[in-house]
Amino acid sequence: MKYLFQLNHPAHYHLFKNVIHQLKKDGHQVLILARPKDILIDLLGNEDFDILKIEKGQNLFQKIKLRKQTEKYILNYTEKYKPDLIIGTGDFSYVTKKQGIPSIFCGEDDANLNLFLFLWALTVYDDFSAILAPEGVNNSIWNNKTIFYKGYHKLAYLHPNQFTPDKKVVEKYLSTDKPYFILRFAKLNAYHDVNAKGINSVIAQKLIKILQPQGDIYITSERELEPEFEKFRLKIDPVDIHHVLFFSKLYIGDSQSMAMEAAMLGVPSVRFNDFAGKISVLEELEHKYGLTFGIKTSQPEKLFEKVEELLLMENLSEEFQNRRQTMLADKIDVTTFLVWFIENFPQSAKIMKETPDYQYNFK
Repeated sequence: MKYLFQLNHPAHYHLFKNVIHQLKKDGHQVLILARPKDILIDLLGNEDFDILKIEKGQNLFQKIKLRKQTEKYILNYTEKYKPDLIIGTGDFSYVTKKQGIPSIFCGEDDANLNLFLFLWALTVYDDFSAILAPEGVNNSIWNNKTIFYKGYHKLAYLHPNQFTPDKKVVEKYLSTDKPYFILRFAKLNAYHDVNAKGINSVIAQKLIKILQPQGDIYITSERELEPEFEKFRLKIDPVDIHHVLFFSKLYIGDSQSMAMEAAMLGVPSVRFNDFAGKISVLEELEHKYGLTFGIKTSQPEKLFEKVEELLLMENLSEEFQNRRQTMLADKIDVTTFLVWFIENFPQSAKIMKETPDYQYNFK
């Protein structure tokens, strides 16, 4: 079979990388069409891929304007290479509608997260052949169409079956002799980040003041750092970030994506943005498993209090590793599930609709 993965963001590569490798190992041909977004092309350095040669929109208006160009490019690409199935997390439903190529959309955001996302879903969700989402995601009027599974996107690459943390990797970049903390500053300019706010320089300064007596501080940032924070910049190969994250004592950031990665690894994570209370998968991780904590930007003092509370917790790392094991016991190995679902599609969709407990074969 010939499978096409359409990747728009570094997170999409992480989601599908192990799936892609297993499909190739099973003898399938895999095509990758990638948008040059952030470090995505760097992450794809060891893969065979084609670049989606579309100008990057700098704001919401430009993103909408460029959508038609993207659609035309992808249609030309699929017409040329004729994949049997297209998989991804973006807008390619029109390929199914216009060329009849089956498609699987893998989403983790609630369809009603904000008005823009809901309006986008209205234009694409009906045309996907299948929609896959973690159990608990609210896909609104498309819940009946959605196939829900017991997992998270980040478990596709951070499940213990797929990822083994290595302290030697970390020690290439920094000392592990004393605790260290990871701060993450996101751009907050994705389609789901409309009007989002995060950690500004004043809040960052206060966090550093709280954390410095307890250990080393490293900042990873999508946006330009103020000169005063440059000395804290984490300079590593992006492929090694999850090793560094695993051995950290605490994660704090305005990126919900890395907050969730920390939770997958059993690292206490505090996220400071206006999505607190809104994203189903993070709400489950917070209120069912106690692995992450969301705080709105209108409550900076609550942010500082939560950080100080965690720093005072006895056996912090051991406690959160126990919470991680509780979470993992409820979830499946998402990579092995996705490989089965793709290789057996569309029969796999029918099986999951009729017998959802089948997924427990992928623990």
